[in-house]
Amino acid sequence: MTFATATIPSPTGDLTLIASNAGLAAILWDDDAAMQARYAPRRADPDHPVIAATIRQLEEYFVGTRTTFDLPLDPVGTAFQRDVWRALLTIPYGETRSYADIARVIGRPTATRAVGAANGRNPIPIVTPCHRVIGSNGTLTGFGGGLPNKQLLLALERGEAALL
Repeated sequence: MTFATATIPSPTGDLTLIASNAGLAAILWDDDAAMQARYAPRRADPDHPVIAATIRQLEEYFVGTRTTFDLPLDPVGTAFQRDVWRALLTIPYGETRSYADIARVIGRPTATRAVGAANGRNPIPIVTPCHRVIGSNGTLTGFGGGLPNKQLLLALERGEAALL
């Protein structure tokens, strides 16, 4: 299978969107070479229906007019990772949850560290809102796009800034 792709500018840096025939497979940060290699072969196709819809919905999100995404998703991961990623999709816009909260949601209350690892491997950031997961003490913790981008996304969702 060849993945469709497009790279777009965003307030968080360039984002590479990757779609399979089944849906959005990844949103990659500009410096994520390891993940880039996972999605090959690729062809530039900004008109691919999933890519085009993702571009439109991300633009709406960044200006503050979209609070939920309506895209077919096709992330590749273990069953545990997919459980975590599905739980992330239930975190409402503008709210945060801790890793322990997510562990409880998926029925694995002692798996906080494993939840953190799965959160860090989320291939579809922003759309699958891993930026909404914080430490149990309320601190911002790691984020594939960098903590400044995590702060930026959370500020957008609190209504403190439109990013485009």
